[in-house]
Amino acid sequence: MGFFSGRASFLRFKVNGPAPRLFTEEHLDRLADRRAGRQRIASADGVETGWTAGDHVLDTDFDLAKNIINDCLHFELRVDVDKLPSDLLRAYTAVELKALSKNNPSGFASGKQRREAKEIARERLEDEAKDGRFRKRKCIPVLWDKLSNEVLFGATALTQVDRLCSLFEQTFGVGLECVTAGRRAYHLAELHQRTRQVDDSGPSAFVPGVTPDDVAWIADESSRDFLGNEFLLWLWYFTDIEADTITLEDGSDLTLMLARSLTLECPRGQTGHETISHEGPTRLPEARRAIQSGKLPRKVGLTLVRHDQQYELALHAETLAVAGLKLPAPPEDISDARAKLDERATQLRALIETLDLLYDAFGKRRFGRDWEAELLGMQKWLKREERRAA
Repeated sequence: MGFFSGRASFLRFKVNGPAPRLFTEEHLDRLADRRAGRQRIASADGVETGWTAGDHVLDTDFDLAKNIINDCLHFELRVDVDKLPSDLLRAYTAVELKALSKNNPSGFASGKQRREAKEIARERLEDEAKDGRFRKRKCIPVLWDKLSNEVLFGATALTQVDRLCSLFEQTFGVGLECVTAGRRAYHLAELHQRTRQVDDSGPSAFVPGVTPDDVAWIADESSRDFLGNEFLLWLWYFTDIEADTITLEDGSDLTLMLARSLTLECPRGQTGHETISHEGPTRLPEARRAIQSGKLPRKVGLTLVRHDQQYELALHAETLAVAGLKLPAPPEDISDARAKLDERATQLRALIETLDLLYDAFGKRRFGRDWEAELLGMQKWLKREERRAA
């Protein structure tokens, strides 16, 4: 069931409306009203969307016991796409073209006959598709947490985000806003009265003369999502220079390690990107050469330990999306299946709280009075020559 088994990946969304007091039958009825396959109304691009209950792609039996777990409403977005097979389209076109041109004196098909053959073949294929034989169905898990009033969407790419937001608003009458690095920074700034610093911020010159004034992959000038790239680079710097443990706002200690994977890209969009897979990717000389040349991290693997609970994940910079999250095993004294599901929801909340506190720790440095000194330290760190192996 999506977030309640195996590894999890998700984008976070803030619900633009009051949190529900309780999830009830009314919420399930709203999901059922827009369940997958009911309306049969496709969008302009031929894609149909609807909700499913989570057991499989055809499951539309919403139930309180199944879909409400530990103050969370769990369901799935199903996306149906009719994808006509290109090889069959070519075959039908060839058959029609042969029939149309068989009496041509030249032995070759005319341009008009080629166009006609393609039209006939496509009409034939679209007629066959009406029974659903070429329909591809994909389900993406959704988790609405009442306590935080956030929605977790089980994907890291933004491909299906518009469909999620549109259908969610049609179903529940409230909109969704993706919690990206910039928007999260603004939210934390409001809590600490530092919104002006976020407004006035621009990309930091980690490599003077090389770091550009804007970032190639962020088209919106008003966006502050570049802070996610700076956050990952700061984590790299902090664990390399200061310590692998940081004290968070709530007084707890977090031990962190950058591990397994690292994706870097040129912010100018000129020298491409590279992905490094290694148990300690930031220790490799090619990784350091990449950031010394001005590249910024766009995704990094993390191992986090807080309150004796270990989490493994990959974190995307601009969207703060979590990929491949491995949660701790449930305590041995929990044997009941329902209790394990409740524990899983609690662990997800704990991981999100940990990431928020860690990002807040970066924000305090980034928008604090000592950022100029810290930036200077990062610039010197980037200039440092690689330690030669003995």
